[in-house]
Amino acid sequence: MAEHVRVLKSEEEVDARIKAMGEQISRDYAGKQIHLICVLKGGSFFMCELAKRITCDVSLDFMSVSSYGSETKSSGVVKIVKDLDESIQDKNVLVVEDIVDSGRTLSYLMEMLRDRKPASLKLCTLLDKPSRRVVDVNVDYTGFAIPDEFVVGYGLDYDQRYRNLPYIGVISFD
Repeated sequence: MAEHVRVLKSEEEVDARIKAMGEQISRDYAGKQIHLICVLKGGSFFMCELAKRITCDVSLDFMSVSSYGSETKSSGVVKIVKDLDESIQDKNVLVVEDIVDSGRTLSYLMEMLRDRKPASLKLCTLLDKPSRRVVDVNVDYTGFAIPDEFVVGYGLDYDQRYRNLPYIGVISFD
């Protein structure tokens, strides 16, 4: 079976959108420090590019989570594979994710982080698939709303491949 990737959002479109998101976040947090939390692995590409475009004081941390359940239906129960290195209490926290799909994992994660008493907690995603949402998740900053297709590139993978593509592509199999 051959795999093919077609461009959904070009490198130039992604760069321009991340720049605009960085400008908006910089305005919203003007004069404040913002603590970015990257959800690994997919969010790393996006967070690095976004952080470079935020003009206020930025600190970074990383989490790795694993959802339990079958591949087609996540239970929404999350195992923390790698937790934060430092407390988020009283910090302005922005969770940075590559894609919001069903919302199950992010809903759980946001609630868990909220219990750690940050000064503020918001969610930023490069891609959003609202048609797949089964749990309501408030996304504060969205790069692109996309159709229900399997996407790769810019951190998103298929079997740990294609993360390094500089654009968002749709993978198909022949």
